[in-house]
Amino acid sequence: MECVVQGIIETQHVEALEILLQGLCGVHKERLRIHELCLKSGPNLGHVASEVRVLCDLEQPDPTWMVRHIGGVMRGSGADQISVLVRAMVESKVSKNVLRLFYALGYKLDHELLRVGFAFHFQRGASITVTVSSVNKMLKLHTTDEAVPVTPGIQLVEVTALASSENYTEVAAAVSSFCEYLAPLLHLSKPGTSTGVVSTAAAAAASLMSDAAGVTT
Repeated sequence: MECVVQGIIETQHVEALEILLQGLCGVHKERLRIHELCLKSGPNLGHVASEVRVLCDLEQPDPTWMVRHIGGVMRGSGADQISVLVRAMVESKVSKNVLRLFYALGYKLDHELLRVGFAFHFQRGASITVTVSSVNKMLKLHTTDEAVPVTPGIQLVEVTALASSENYTEVAAAVSSFCEYLAPLLHLSKPGTSTGVVSTAAAAAASLMSDAAGVTT
């Protein structure tokens, strides 16, 4: 399973967010260019629809493929008391023939996206990943070179951490604690809870950029 929160930030403030993340994480960023294909099962595979996401990392010299299935969300009083979403998630590396396999099984392409940006992977009470990316749609099937932004001027920020049924409380606390450092630039919440752009983002970004300029001069 995984713990996850999401938020949005204006593209003009992404450089400031990157500076903040670099200082907090102490690691180098990883560039991302992910072609994401969402596949849904057909009626021949049961009454309950199944959805899987096939991911191809185009940033690698030899593109790598993964398949991800996101399952049910944890519910109940325990889930309501924590500020992150806890959900089942299974992910595995696969070969480039994965699409052919799922099509043969009866899955159909529902939609596809291209996510372009960067990620930081680090240890801070848990193994946390912060991803900042623009989400783009294809005007024609599989034409990643012609992708256009879904929301121009806005980028998606996602903080995730792998967890288990034994330690999800501690992992959720680590994610929540880390997110507090990003609060001046953006607000992170459970997926599906839209909070918009925060009013303090411009001032916080200007301060970060000024501090960075002072360090480099």
